[in-house]
Amino acid sequence: MNKQNQTYLQRAEKAKNPVAVKLLQLMGQKQTNLALAVDEPEADLVLKLADTIGPELCLLKTHIDIIEGFNEGFITELSNLAKKHNFLIFEDRKFADIGNTVKMQYGGGMYKIVEWSDMVNAHIVPGPGIIEGLKEVAEASGKERALILLAQMSSKGNLATDEYTEKAVRMAREYADFVIGFIGNGGDVKELSKLTGLNSEEFIIMTPGVKLGGGDDALKQQYTTPSDVITAGSDIIIVGRGIYGADDPVAEAKEYRQVAWDAYLKRIG
Repeated sequence: MNKQNQTYLQRAEKAKNPVAVKLLQLMGQKQTNLALAVDEPEADLVLKLADTIGPELCLLKTHIDIIEGFNEGFITELSNLAKKHNFLIFEDRKFADIGNTVKMQYGGGMYKIVEWSDMVNAHIVPGPGIIEGLKEVAEASGKERALILLAQMSSKGNLATDEYTEKAVRMAREYADFVIGFIGNGGDVKELSKLTGLNSEEFIIMTPGVKLGGGDDALKQQYTTPSDVITAGSDIIIVGRGIYGADDPVAEAKEYRQVAWDAYLKRIG
């Protein structure tokens, strides 16, 4: 049985990282493969969305460095909401520097990301040193943490293609105890799924740029439908403005959740 036909719960039994285990189990038990990307600067709005839409989510994706008036109280409230509604937190930091620098960015500064975010992501441009630096901080924290690699991107003209994607997959295999998956572009996620290997159950593919109607926007962001993304091999759809920009964000989240979950059930047969 290959990865495409296995349930999230079956894959959780074979995952090597405890965060991957927790996430796959959560997805299977809660019956959701929906992540919300909250790209908003207002702390109160982020918390409100986390509280109202949290019951529909497996992941909440943050951009902590755009939060205005950031303080530790915000993190405390967000972490409490994650526990209340049973979702994990994914800080979309997109680390892209040498190992020594990302160690300080991940573990220090005003945000202290390693203290509260279950997972972060990184570009592979600096080479494997970036993974080693982040892993060192995660291990020193004593907390269960994981890394997502940016193997593909959903914006037109991006350079994360072909050989770049292949190298991301090779690095993930080398550090499979820390790297739990990839960001994959909706239009090319089928190729990424093939590259990870049909028996690589531990690798989770997450896809942004998902919209019920597909299409694109004025800033060259390309959108793919939830059904197409999951059918192609992605495990989690990441939706932002398509949900919280709707007249009824909760109802919209429920619809995205149902469509993506139905596509997953159809995929696994």
